[in-house]
Parts: sequence; structure tokens; C-alpha cells
Amino acid sequence: MNENDGDGAQVTTGTTADSAEAAIPELVIISGMSGAGRSTAAKCLEDLGWFVVDNLPPALIPTMVDLGARSQGNVARIAVVVDVRGRRFFDNLRESLADLDAKGVTRRTLFLEASDDALVRRFESVRRPHPLQGDGRIVDGIAAERDLLRELRGDADLVVDTSSLNVHELRAKMDAQFAGDEEPELRATVMSFGFKYGLPVDADLVVDCRFLPNPHWVPELRPFTGLNEEVSGYVFNQPGAKEFLDRYAELLQLIATGYRREGKRYVTVAVGCTGGKHRSVAMSERLARRLASGGIETVVVHRDMGRE
Repeated sequence: MNENDGDGAQVTTGTTADSAEAAIPELVIISGMSGAGRSTAAKCLEDLGWFVVDNLPPALIPTMVDLGARSQGNVARIAVVVDVRGRRFFDNLRESLADLDAKGVTRRTLFLEASDDALVRRFESVRRPHPLQGDGRIVDGIAAERDLLRELRGDADLVVDTSSLNVHELRAKMDAQFAGDEEPELRATVMSFGFKYGLPVDADLVVDCRFLPNPHWVPELRPFTGLNEEVSGYVFNQPGAKEFLDRYAELLQLIATGYRREGKRYVTVAVGCTGGKHRSVAMSERLARRLASGGIETVVVHRDMGRE
């Protein structure tokens, strides 16, 4: 505000509220299934310069953000790991998130997911019980945890399925999402997959390319993948292929506009065919190029290519 200093001059003084708002740190909440890689994700963010707090009770998250805001810019990015180890405080999470939203805190939620089989193998390999299994089996603890975290998973900005990822691949995903100084408006992952290997659990949208003739039944094309020009040409010369690409790309642009409006920064589009080798691969490549040309930062992942 402006004040007179007694000599007729106008003196401008800033308010502490304005200063505090400018200094509010960016926040990432890391959660997900036990054994899915939360510790690896947290260490990766720490290596990228984030201030990481492990197993912080959700009720204390706003306090942590307030402390960061008073650090005069020294703590600009905070990552908090929230999981079932703090389950008696977990009911406070919704209230804490509402408090953060009211303060205008820029926050994202990262949810680490994995299949039951992968989680069981990991717990058995380290010979440790699941934190929720009690006197039951590991699978009982996993089921209880999924039920407890279901709502949080549904509200997450980014869901990463680590079932088939090693430590280095998970770190690469974290680097891709959080290393940049500036966050794009929207990031998309276009993932090809084979229905016979199961649906991707981290997909936001799933589309089926099995309405197109399968190059698998063309002997000269069978050994190749959808990355091959002849295979791609065969797929897109089929009736309806180009029209499908055009219309679905338009639909995704419409969805992307809504995601931006709602503050969602990440979307995974899964494109499936029978084996994840020919049609879905060719369609994913073309679709990713369309999205990128529309201003959406896009990466392509071929989950099942090479599994046959």
C-alpha cells in the first residue's frame, strides 16, 4: 500500500500476505501401494533438489508448507511421502488438501501402482510382511491397502504402474516428469499394449484397434512391428483407420482442453490390439505425432512389443 512519509513523498510498502503468497513452495504428494517404489521416487526427487519428507502425517502437510514459505526461497519444492504407515492420520488427508487448495498451493499427487503378483514377489524377496497384513497373508494386506487408497488413487494427477519397471526405468520416468524447471500445460503418454496381456492399470483412456485387419495374418508382415513402414502402411490403408485417427485425435484435443481447465497435467492414453505388436503400435505412433503437433508434450511407450 502507499503511505505518506511526511515530506509529501509516497512510500510503497508490501504486505506480508503478498510476500508469503509469492514464497509458497510447490508441493508433490507421493503415495501408493507399499512395495510399488515410493522410496525410489522420493530419492529421485531428492536428487533433483526437492526437499523430501518421508511418512509425514497428513495433518502436518500444511504446517510443512508454511515452514517452507518462511524459508525465503530456500525451500521452493517439497515432496511428502504419505502412506499406510501413518494410517491413523490418513483420515486427515482430505482436510489437509482442502486447506492447501484454499491457500493457493500448487500441488500434485503421484500414485505408485503395481500388480498384486509384482507386489507379492517384492515382499517375498525381502522377507518382510506387508504393513496391513496382520495375522493374514501378504495378499490380504495388499487388498486392504488398495481399498484404503482407492479414493486417493482416483484423484491422483499422475499414476505410475511399476509392475514391469526396474529401478532405473522408474527413475527415468521421474526425471521426465519432474526434472524440468518449467512444467508444460499437459503431458501425454501414448501406450500401445496387447489385450491378451491385460489392460494397463495406469491408463486414463483406453481405445481398441482390433476392428482393423490384423497384419499378423499377412505372412510377409508377421515378423515386423508397427514401427515398420510396410506394416504401418498396411494398417492405415484399411477402411476406417485414417478416419478413426482423425476423429480420436480431435476428441483427445477436446479432452485435453478440459484436463487443462481442471488442472490435470498428465494423461495416459492406452491403444490396444490383440498382441500389442502391429496395429496398436502403428496407431500409437501416429496418434502421438498428432498430439505433439497440437501442443501436447507426448511420449510413446510400447508396453508389449517384443513379448511374442
